[in-house]
Amino acid sequence: MRVKVVDASALAALLFGEPEAEAIAELLGDARLAAPALLNFELANVCVIKSRRHPDQKTGLMAAFKRLDRLAVQDVAVDHAAVVELAAETGLTAYDACYLWLARTLGAELVTLDQQLAKAVVAPRPA
Repeated sequence: MRVKVVDASALAALLFGEPEAEAIAELLGDARLAAPALLNFELANVCVIKSRRHPDQKTGLMAAFKRLDRLAVQDVAVDHAAVVELAAETGLTAYDACYLWLARTLGAELVTLDQQLAKAVVAPRPA
């Protein structure tokens, strides 16, 4: 089974029923999912922000967030020094560079809705 690296933007769409959820589900298919450990923190923050904006939906948002465990996303350690270098090379945040570094290291597709991160995936690597 192939591995795909998935970022918070993609999983947030899936978990919280955003318009892109169906497309993300198709992209993920039956792949084994991997992400840096920061994924859970990022998704928790998405849940907090959505709950603050829509307090009447807090119960449903929390239920959606708790479904993250069912997705069995494997936490993979990243080389933080390499991530810092990659962030400097690409102009990404260190957070986004974690996902790119992991995808490159695993030779895996990166599933994201983040346009800047998606551009960095296809950009030529510096020599």
